[in-house]
Amino acid sequence: MMLLRFILTAWCAICASVATAHEFWIDAENYQVPPGAQIVANLKNGQIFEGTTLSYMTRSFTRFDLVQGDTVIPVEGRMGDRPALNVAAPMQGLISVVHETTPSFVNYKEWEKFLSFAAHKDFPDIAARHAAYGFPDVPFKERYTRHAKSLIAVGDGAGADSATGLKTEFVALSNPYEPTFDGGMRVQVLYLGAPRADAQVEVFDRPPSGDVVVTLHRTNGDGVATIPVAPGHTYLFDAVVLEPILNDDTAVWDTFWAALTFAVPLR
Repeated sequence: MMLLRFILTAWCAICASVATAHEFWIDAENYQVPPGAQIVANLKNGQIFEGTTLSYMTRSFTRFDLVQGDTVIPVEGRMGDRPALNVAAPMQGLISVVHETTPSFVNYKEWEKFLSFAAHKDFPDIAARHAAYGFPDVPFKERYTRHAKSLIAVGDGAGADSATGLKTEFVALSNPYEPTFDGGMRVQVLYLGAPRADAQVEVFDRPPSGDVVVTLHRTNGDGVATIPVAPGHTYLFDAVVLEPILNDDTAVWDTFWAALTFAVPLR
């Protein structure tokens, strides 16, 4: 088992390095907090649950909210704050932290790097699509945005996640903090509010030992995947949309990254 974990971790690290597939996620200090306690989380960019900690910078995001049902509370911080999220829990129950970034750009100078990235994120036909749209050979630019969500339990953590209007997002159909949670994490992947059928979901599973295991899953026709998770583990789910940019000279591809983080309590 330890050898398998090592192989999976090494394989993913190599793929991520080759494909420049750096994930972005909301990394909570504690995914369960008492009522009135601080909700503290970093914005992270990196690989295999390791990466750079980003500061609270208003120019870097278009949305940063705490969401519970119809209640939406913008995250107010000071420029340069790290952790970027450090607020008193405003209510008891399940809170979804949502964060949507402003666009960034990658300038591809090597065609193989783009192919590797696209293949890793489940777009094996990217070369044919690139040619069909008449896009130029390298160099060319890709524009990308991040659409992250994190599930935080305040007190009993009761409640349900829902669609929050992110361009692409995971909607948790299971609440991992509920006492009746059965270990099957059901999520639906949305893009522009519609389910993504047969979409790849990349799962990063961090146990207490810290030896991250990476697995791949797929959604069904309704955009839903059921992923087995374990008590005491922390998870990052990742799904990517890759769309052409037409009639625009800033870039030729748009990449939209959806991320979901949560932890499963020990029972």
